[in-house]
Amino acid sequence: MPALHPQKRNRFGSLCVLLIVSAAAHAADTTQPNLALDSYATAAKMIDIGAGHRLNMRCSGQGASTVMLESGATADSMAWFKVQPKIATFARVCSYDRAGLGFSDGGVMPRDVDAAASDLHALLGAAHIKTPIILVGHSLGTNIARRFADRYPSELSGLVLLDPPEQNAAEFSADYAKDEAGSLPARLVFVAACEKAAEKGELEHPPEALKSCLRGPDPAFSKKLNTAIHTNHLRPVFWQTLASIFATNPALLNKPISADEHHGALPLIVLSADETYADAPEPIRNALEAAREKTHHDIVATSSHGERIQVVHSSHEILNDRPDAVVDAVKKMIAQIALNISADKTRH
Repeated sequence: MPALHPQKRNRFGSLCVLLIVSAAAHAADTTQPNLALDSYATAAKMIDIGAGHRLNMRCSGQGASTVMLESGATADSMAWFKVQPKIATFARVCSYDRAGLGFSDGGVMPRDVDAAASDLHALLGAAHIKTPIILVGHSLGTNIARRFADRYPSELSGLVLLDPPEQNAAEFSADYAKDEAGSLPARLVFVAACEKAAEKGELEHPPEALKSCLRGPDPAFSKKLNTAIHTNHLRPVFWQTLASIFATNPALLNKPISADEHHGALPLIVLSADETYADAPEPIRNALEAAREKTHHDIVATSSHGERIQVVHSSHEILNDRPDAVVDAVKKMIAQIALNISADKTRH
């Protein structure tokens, strides 16, 4: 299995050697099992979004509108275990497992941002969630959220984007981009081998070369939760989904923010972590920070009501390191939307 740059593991949380570990594991403060997480050991509510595809959704709290949480890369709804309960104290909030991840069924291939945006649209309708919603995305989830905003603008009242991944890094480091492109084939070969083993039922007791497909029990989780995660990752569809995500990401992230991307006056907040690349070698760190600066600046500029907020003492995993910052951003968004509604009523 090819090694990843430290910042790559940090940025996407559960890619490659970490791809079967929920972001919650990295945020655990103790080696004692966190029994509060046991609710994630079973599906919450399976919603049929059409053609027999069901997505697992978790909703809590009350409010006039709904805050939807969009996880990063290969993460599932458990990634929001620190954030969702806090938002539920003042709003209706839902998280879900995208197709092929967590407890959800597989979905239409390829598993790119277009497929994810279509699924979210279908989920809102099937679950009878009143729109417009506030959509909160993390990492690759910010790209899904932006694509959703492009395709279904009337269903959104606001966007909160947590540390969007840098785009067009080649502009700032051709060597980094070349290294990333060069590592992808081996990554896909490894995931394909894990998928094949899953199809044959061999992952439970894999051959030596595939033992790193799955990690052992996490001491931060109970036996019940570890068993559920392990079982979900034995599914061939999980590996098929990962392979598709890895294969389609470069076409998305290797391009700059499109000059044609516009979200009108949609309230939009970008949260930028200050330690996203803290573990990267200095030349790479400088290049990625420059790429990230441009990416975040350009995203904010897609809305006349865009704002960027710097989050200190946080890695890319803002939802784990600084859940308070996420909650504050959602509160700010709700207040801004209410102010806009009030102003519209006054004008009319």
